[in-house]
Formats: sequence, C-alpha cells, structure tokens
Amino acid sequence: MADLSIENALSLFTSALTKNGKSINTIVAYKGDLNQLIVFLQKQFQISTVDLVNEDSIEAFKKNLTQNEYTAKSISRKLNSVKNFFSFLKNESIITIDPSLEIKHPKYENDLPKILKPIEYRSLRDACRNDSRATAIVELMLQSGLRIKEIESLKLDDVKDNELLIESYESHSSRVVPLNNSAKTALKKYLDDGRYPGKAKNVFVTKTGRSLLARNIRSLLNRYFIKADIKDIKVNDLRNTFIVFQLKSGVPIDIVSQVVGHKRISTTEKYLELIDSKEESKGIKLKEL
Repeated sequence: MADLSIENALSLFTSALTKNGKSINTIVAYKGDLNQLIVFLQKQFQISTVDLVNEDSIEAFKKNLTQNEYTAKSISRKLNSVKNFFSFLKNESIITIDPSLEIKHPKYENDLPKILKPIEYRSLRDACRNDSRATAIVELMLQSGLRIKEIESLKLDDVKDNELLIESYESHSSRVVPLNNSAKTALKKYLDDGRYPGKAKNVFVTKTGRSLLARNIRSLLNRYFIKADIKDIKVNDLRNTFIVFQLKSGVPIDIVSQVVGHKRISTTEKYLELIDSKEESKGIKLKEL
C-alpha cells in the first residue's frame, strides 16, 4: 500500500479518528491541516502518494508556513496533525518509515489562561439578571467549572440535589460535579420558571423547546459580555476563573483537577502561574465566587 494516494490515506485516518470517538471539530481541524500539506506537496514536489513523502518535504512545508507568517503555535499544531497522520500510517503498516519523526516543533510561549476579575463577573451577573437561562449557564461555568460542551449535553436526569452527573463524551470520562448554593439557586430558578417546554431532555433549550447548542450558548453569553462591557474574554474563561479561584482559595490541585475533568494534573498546574500564593489549605470544600 506504499503507493496509496495521500487523499485516500487521509480518508483512512479520519475514519479511524471517528471510530476512536474524536469530535467532529477535531476531525475537521486534522483534515484542514493535512489538506494544506497535500496541496503543498503536490504543488512544490508533485508528490501524490504517501511513499514519496520524506523528511525534507515536510521540513519544506514547515518552512513555507513560517514564510507565510503563521505563528509558531499554529505551525506546531499543524505539525502535530502531520505527525499523528504519519504515525497512524506507520502503525497500520501502510508505510515503513515515518518521515515526520525527526521534525521539530517550533518553540513558543504558551499563553496563560485568561480569567475574569471579580468586578467583571459581578458585572456579568448583573447584565443577565433578568435572563434565568443565561444566569444558570454563567453560574454553572463560574461555580462548577463546566465546559461549554458539557452545558450543551447536560440532561434533566443528570441534575441531582447537590451535584451534577457529567456523562462521558469524546475522550472525557464521566464525573460528578458538586453544586454550591449559587449554582443550585440559579439552576432551580431556570428549571422552575425559565425553561421553555418541549420534548428535549436537555437542561438548556431554545424558545421552541429544542436543545440549546454550544454555538447558541456561546452567542448568548457573548451578547452579555458586550452588555456588561467585558472585553477580551471568551466563554471558556468563566471555567478558567473557577479553576484559578479554587486553587487560590487553597483547594488541593488534585481535587480541582478531578472536578473540572482534566485528564492530567499537569493541565491544572499551568493555572498556578496566575496565583500569587500557591499554598494549599487542608480543606477540600470548593469555594463559592
């Protein structure tokens, strides 16, 4: 299969990603990066089959990205796609040598997560105080550290008295997330008075009773960011704020990592850079913002 076209190899790769439960967004990102490589190889070297790709041609692709003013972070991401692709082909015995193995990632500084200041999240709460749905979403992200995908997928049956059950999805394991008083109050008010009737089993629904999608949630909160005059903040920064506040309050890092669903504690550790004091208390109770 060494003379397999790169396009057909890409189809095999994306099929494997789908079988392994990778998200649509992840697969689309891989395809975008690898199609860019395919176009470059065909145009610059007339390479159309996987057996003709070598280390020099991939280095040339990397150099071309730099010349076209891609950031080091973007180049690193694209190279990661390339490396995963050829690693897959090697593991499947489609190629005998991985041409990307010795390609080095460009060095770049990781951007620190952004968080909201107390005056900002208080302003956000004030901006959406008359919208029980938006308030509940804000509180679940700010007080429980939920991801936007988890907000979208949350079912009525997942809501317990003092906790939420986050079902497994994509590569994330299921977990139980505690609810503090602010989150419980906001969620109860929405469910009792603000949720539109419909057949959807999801907690958050549209005015027509259909499931509220992640893009709808993002648009909704972005409108309230504008209304609250909060600049340079993204929806996921509500979750970041929860993580940093818990660590700053002395909640042990392993507890925070478990609650927010990080696969590796090293992911949680990067948030320590945003904290002046890294001392941990002996208590494990999550704090309320």
